[in-house]
Amino acid sequence: MENIPKIRYQEFTVQWKKQKIGSITTSYSGGTPKSSNKNYYSGEIPFIRSGELNSDMTALFINEEALKDSSAKLVEKGDILYALYGATSGEVSISKINGAINQAILAIKPHEYYSPEFIVNFLKKEKDNILDKYLQGGQGNLSAAIIKGLEISLPTYSEQSAIGSLFCTLDDLLADYKENLVNYKAFKASMLSKMFPKSGQIVPEIRLAAFEGEWETRKLKRLVERVTRKNSDLVSERALTISAQYGLVDQEEFFNKKIASKDVRGYYLIRNGEFAYNKSYSNGYPFGAIKRLDKYDFGVLSTLYILFKPVDVNSDYLACYYESGKWYKEVSMCAAEGARNHGLLNIAPNDFFNTLIVLPKTLEEQKAIGSFFSNLDTLITSYQEKISQIETLKKKLLQDMFA
Repeated sequence: MENIPKIRYQEFTVQWKKQKIGSITTSYSGGTPKSSNKNYYSGEIPFIRSGELNSDMTALFINEEALKDSSAKLVEKGDILYALYGATSGEVSISKINGAINQAILAIKPHEYYSPEFIVNFLKKEKDNILDKYLQGGQGNLSAAIIKGLEISLPTYSEQSAIGSLFCTLDDLLADYKENLVNYKAFKASMLSKMFPKSGQIVPEIRLAAFEGEWETRKLKRLVERVTRKNSDLVSERALTISAQYGLVDQEEFFNKKIASKDVRGYYLIRNGEFAYNKSYSNGYPFGAIKRLDKYDFGVLSTLYILFKPVDVNSDYLACYYESGKWYKEVSMCAAEGARNHGLLNIAPNDFFNTLIVLPKTLEEQKAIGSFFSNLDTLITSYQEKISQIETLKKKLLQDMFA
């Protein structure tokens, strides 16, 4: 069987040769500075820990005196750093900074004419195999001997460089998309905070052009209609749950299993465009979450949820309003004090529908705000999809471009 990968640049034809990692690199680990030194972590030298391999920054800095009085080792920008210990075992990256390491990291310096980018991507490809073989996939410690003993198939230096360069391009592209995604999400969060009036106010801090005048305060029950239809005719067997990122989603898709009862005839039937309030509180959702069903035509929800549909309010406006968190204070006022049962807030439907909502008086401004956030969501989704596509492509190429 030929020692060549499934996918290869056409200009390269030489057969690949097998070598041990240890025979083409120099490697070493460091140690921890003596804790008796009170200036242990003050100074200018970044002290890289295993969880920071893929970061430009570290949380700790060591001074030169502490470094001299320790077994910590210096590494240079461009060195390969491999995490040997704990939950990050198997993580690998090329160092973006000059710094110091302890025994939890193996520093790997390739010999001349061996590409660090090629080697680091080979190690990424082999991560799961290494963990399965030596740690049975669980947390634990690897050793320098294990990594140095790994067998790697190597092409010529030119082909190594070409492959390494390809993955660097993919990584740079991925980093750009992720940075943009973070920025757009931060922008959305800022706009959600500023485009709806603060508590006690009736004009937002930031407003779309061409609109003016005060907003109005109305009870939710004047804007929406409660939905209590049961799934008696078994219109749908799709049991839904609320996800912070994806909204109302299929339980089987989200949890890889169905949590709802086998017979869902007694559940509420929710239709596309209708809203559901999950009174379960969690980190980031101190008063539960309210989401609109956008992904499916129908679904079923536990009767613990409160369902409603817009009647005298723009649906997109209402969806982004409930993303803003501006409704928390109203709900907190009607939640029974201290009454939290099995993770559920004690809020009666009548009290919930009596909560007040601040909104523009004109439907045109409601629509404009809803459209603004809808377009922003479309942009964010496009970046998420691009990231997923690149990650899938990269995973495929890691499998097919190494022998």
